[in-house]
Amino acid sequence: MSARDPRPSGPPPSHPDRTPGPAHPLRRPADRLESWFSCFLLLVLALGLPAAALSVGQNAYRSGLRTVQTQSAERHQVDATVRSVDENVGATAKEHARIRWRDDDGTVRTGSTPVRPDTREGSTVRVWVTRDGDVTGPPVTRNQAVTTGWFAGGAAAAGVGAAVYVAHVGARHALDRRRYAQWDAEWEQVEPLWAGRFHR
Repeated sequence: MSARDPRPSGPPPSHPDRTPGPAHPLRRPADRLESWFSCFLLLVLALGLPAAALSVGQNAYRSGLRTVQTQSAERHQVDATVRSVDENVGATAKEHARIRWRDDDGTVRTGSTPVRPDTREGSTVRVWVTRDGDVTGPPVTRNQAVTTGWFAGGAAAAGVGAAVYVAHVGARHALDRRRYAQWDAEWEQVEPLWAGRFHR
């Protein structure tokens, strides 16, 4: 410390009139309520967000796996012969074709399926069909179930975060309105005394 420094050496003196923490005399009940509510929301965010994401994600993943198992058991692929191709679909899009195939028990079935634009009559295409002989799409895969689980978990986490944010903003807005009303009421009492000092 230089000789011209007006500050004394050693630790700064204590100020008994400064009360730290929530017991500060200038902290209003609304301020304490906002502080406690913010801590509560942080706790909800820290515990509820991962819990919701994990729970929803796992449930969506298990549901997806059940769908994978169900569709894999009900659907299978067959080789079908193209009987005719629709000509009214643009070359850049998939065309539809009438197809014919034979089940394992020898039953001849027909149906319609999207095919590539260069598909010709008489060619063979691989299609998915159900046990009832209806043309369908491929079954859901395990990777799709995993993706669904991650997406659902992320959506749940985003929902919890959005709810916490909305709750914080709403509570602060309500408390601010209350504080502004208190300030207006206090100013109505103080303003005449304050203004009177300038009329003396």
